[in-house]
Amino acid sequence: METWVLITITAAFLQNVRSAMQKHLKGVMGTTGATFVRFGFGLPFALFYLVVLWRFAGHPLPVPNATFFQWAVVGGLAQIAATFLLVHLFSFRNFAVGTAYSRTEPAQAALFGLIFLGEKASQGALVAIGISVVGVTLISVARTTLSARSLLTSVFSRTAAIGLMSGTFFGLSAVSYRSASLALAASLPAPDYMMQASFTLGFVILLQTVVMFVWIAVREPEELQRIGAAWRPAFVVGFVGASASFGWFMAMTLQQAAIVKVVAQVEMLFTFASSFFVFREWINRLELLGCLLIVLGVVMLIVL
Repeated sequence: METWVLITITAAFLQNVRSAMQKHLKGVMGTTGATFVRFGFGLPFALFYLVVLWRFAGHPLPVPNATFFQWAVVGGLAQIAATFLLVHLFSFRNFAVGTAYSRTEPAQAALFGLIFLGEKASQGALVAIGISVVGVTLISVARTTLSARSLLTSVFSRTAAIGLMSGTFFGLSAVSYRSASLALAASLPAPDYMMQASFTLGFVILLQTVVMFVWIAVREPEELQRIGAAWRPAFVVGFVGASASFGWFMAMTLQQAAIVKVVAQVEMLFTFASSFFVFREWINRLELLGCLLIVLGVVMLIVL
């Protein structure tokens, strides 16, 4: 099995752990605070990984150029926008449909990869992406009472538009991170995917921390007290989140973002596994079919 696949699966597992812990934090702070924890408390660990690679493992430090800064800023801001839009969907009654549209991220990442990097996915990879997107979409609407008519109507709904836009920003951020990381290779003696990923992560998470801190300080200053009171679980979330992000960045340095994002859908399988074995929650037929389609899409990418 290729290195990027193993890294992606590990990152997906860590992201599942982080998401579960963030849900716990939402009980003691608002959505903005729980989102900030992902970046603010992850920053020390992201910088720690960078220092370890540079000072102790002997990896040369890259010199960022204009291309790097351009893509890193675009990716960082796009990810914040995508996260806010996704969270905003939960304020709508039929948020499941919008969430399903946000899961078109791999397909949109493939489109952005073609436009900005000239990366053409093979025919088999495109089929695998499509199968995976259908699988995740089925899971997203599996527990709703949606008819064929309501699904058709929902295509033109506000929630669908917000969900699609969220997926667009997520896809744009993924391709931007890959572009930023690849831009660092020119300043290194030889390509170093670990250092390129670590440096990109360090810069991006610093940018996101500053942007979100300023936003909270100006718009929701009372949220800072709630964040401070929950620093212990937030510290763990930061560690797990930064570790997962480091994995994503390494994988997307080694492989096209769209393909990485398809394999990353195994996070849904980890979620269902924990729901079934830990919380004893049964999986219905559509969810099971969605899981099988995700597995099929991932296997196709690995085998082809």
